[in-house]
Amino acid sequence: MTDQGSQVARKNMTQNVSHAICQKALDALDVDRSIAFLQKLVRCKSYSATDGERALVQSLVDDMSRLGLEASLTPVPGGRYNAIGCLPGTGGGRSLLFNGHVDTNPVTEGWTVDPWGGLVDDTFIYGIGVSNMKAGDAAYFCALETLMAAGIRLKGDVLLSYVVGELQGGVGTKALIDQGVRADCFINSEPTDLEILTLHAAAFVFEIRVQGDTRHLSKREEGTDALAIAALMVSDLNSMAFSGQLSERHGSVNRVHVGTMKAGLGSTFEDWRPAQVADVAELRGSGRYAVGQGEEGARADMERLLDVYRERYPTAKITFRIQGSDGHPVMPPFAERETAPVVEAVAFAYAYVRGHEAGNGQAHPSRFYGTDAGHLQHYGQMEGVVCGPGGRFNTMPDERVELIDYLDMIRIYMLAIMEICGVSDEK
Repeated sequence: MTDQGSQVARKNMTQNVSHAICQKALDALDVDRSIAFLQKLVRCKSYSATDGERALVQSLVDDMSRLGLEASLTPVPGGRYNAIGCLPGTGGGRSLLFNGHVDTNPVTEGWTVDPWGGLVDDTFIYGIGVSNMKAGDAAYFCALETLMAAGIRLKGDVLLSYVVGELQGGVGTKALIDQGVRADCFINSEPTDLEILTLHAAAFVFEIRVQGDTRHLSKREEGTDALAIAALMVSDLNSMAFSGQLSERHGSVNRVHVGTMKAGLGSTFEDWRPAQVADVAELRGSGRYAVGQGEEGARADMERLLDVYRERYPTAKITFRIQGSDGHPVMPPFAERETAPVVEAVAFAYAYVRGHEAGNGQAHPSRFYGTDAGHLQHYGQMEGVVCGPGGRFNTMPDERVELIDYLDMIRIYMLAIMEICGVSDEK
């Protein structure tokens, strides 16, 4: 660690852990073993609600059991399962819950490497889901494994949770909370490029349906073109901000994005007769708002925009719904004090490892995420922080994470665990 890093670390340290024990933990890190563990996770094709997802959570239960944790599968609605493990402490320390999801986005076009290969070169590890968010998942497992290998005993309990269904609104974490899983604080390992994220948006999915009236193109002036109306809506929706912002800081996480548009003839969007005016169009997208705003306010703001189109096109039927009605929860917004003990512990660990202070607040682009941190804070009533490896090459062809970021995240998690939970019998 640099002299500057030592100064920053001492400034932020709360004296829960000595310099000697920090160095003992860091010296115990097995780099090759840690990279191999992440490769194993990447090579498991864990698309949502598939046999691969089930195989990965079972594999993680087996890994945690071999490590000596109390580990099990816990049910999630829809016949799915989370994996959770607990290392009991010796007593007298705070408990810490790590949280990350194992389901991945689909592979898109444009990949030049095997998305499931776990390729490693001098700089990166590649694979679908390695950034979102298997590097975070692996980092907290390896952090705890390293502490145990170093013979470091903790006062507080450490819980590792590997959840499913984050991509469906956080159904896995919501199930975990409903089953009573709690800790004094949590770290969610979504990719933030190791920045400390203390404010991010709520995330909801919406659907807008436009029903018009078809005519042949020779008489299109007599029809109501659902496709043309929907296309005009996109730029207005994408430039929206919601009302009721508590501050400019909170307003910085507002965003609406239209991601898909379908149009054609009839409710099945028949597209083989392009000479006719499309009588049905559907937009699907996602919205983001901050603590202090809320779903009802966002809904009302969007309905006001749609009312402009209803007035402009009175022969069109325009309907709007937010996804929560189909069984998927809406992810709540997340906002934590930048001086919360868990935030300060991660900040101390970052400064110790990297020699300078971490960014702390509503980091871009992470502030637009919806993460399970919202559920953990809102429903679980826990203080927490979002901090994980990856992000810059997230959700894109050849998704990848820098190896140094992954390894430093393990180191940061190790120090944060000791700082939060406390160390027994330091030697």
